[in-house]
Amino acid sequence: MSGSDPVIAALRGEHDRLAVLVRTFDETALARPSGAAEWDVSQVLGHLGSGAEITRATVLAALGDGSKPGREEMEAIWRTWNGMTRRGRADGFLQAGEALVALYESLDAATRETLRIDMGFLPAPVDVPTSARLRLSELALHSWDVRAGFDAHPALDPGTAGQLLHGEPDTIGWIGRPAEGVRAVIAVTTTEPASVFALRLLDRISVDFDVPDKPDGTLALPAEAWLRLVAGRLGPSHTPANVAATGAADLDRLRGIFPGY
Repeated sequence: MSGSDPVIAALRGEHDRLAVLVRTFDETALARPSGAAEWDVSQVLGHLGSGAEITRATVLAALGDGSKPGREEMEAIWRTWNGMTRRGRADGFLQAGEALVALYESLDAATRETLRIDMGFLPAPVDVPTSARLRLSELALHSWDVRAGFDAHPALDPGTAGQLLHGEPDTIGWIGRPAEGVRAVIAVTTTEPASVFALRLLDRISVDFDVPDKPDGTLALPAEAWLRLVAGRLGPSHTPANVAATGAADLDRLRGIFPGY
């Protein structure tokens, strides 16, 4: 089994779960506010659809079919999706999202092992599992945004969380914003899946497995809640009751360090 197989399988599951929901949406549902503060549900789907279109073209370029979209091409794609009707965004997401997952699924075993994909925003081309995991993260978190428009307590799928926890690429140093005067090491314990690691709040935010005997704070939570925290989706109303924080792991402070995207 290729190392990319579980990630691609998780991507298929995530797409299919959202697609089932989207097919039930009427115009009123598509106009509802989402978990993304500035977007309605249809705009989240439009973002996912444009992302799928761009990623599919990027993977095809790595396969020798066409060229990787540049900035001008991406901006044209975004304008097209922004100009769609709400129904057009929903239907377009279903089509574009399915096409991208099907492309990953179509890669044979040798290609899954050897292909390198220039994503355009990373320092070097990445392998298939990394590329698929980037899309899985985007899809899972924005699927949560969609569900947050209808469900008071949505959560990420545990299988998806398992693929994303500690998966490459490690983007926490990009998305975390060091807080002035805060220097701490927090011991983090997750469930589903179980893991113990250190969150370092220093000049650069980082995670590693060198957990100190006496950390400055502790944080215990489901893995899906950890992923939502670092993606800015663990507000007070969306924090599970089984999240426990002590010392430097003050949740309000951590929410400020990870404001979301």
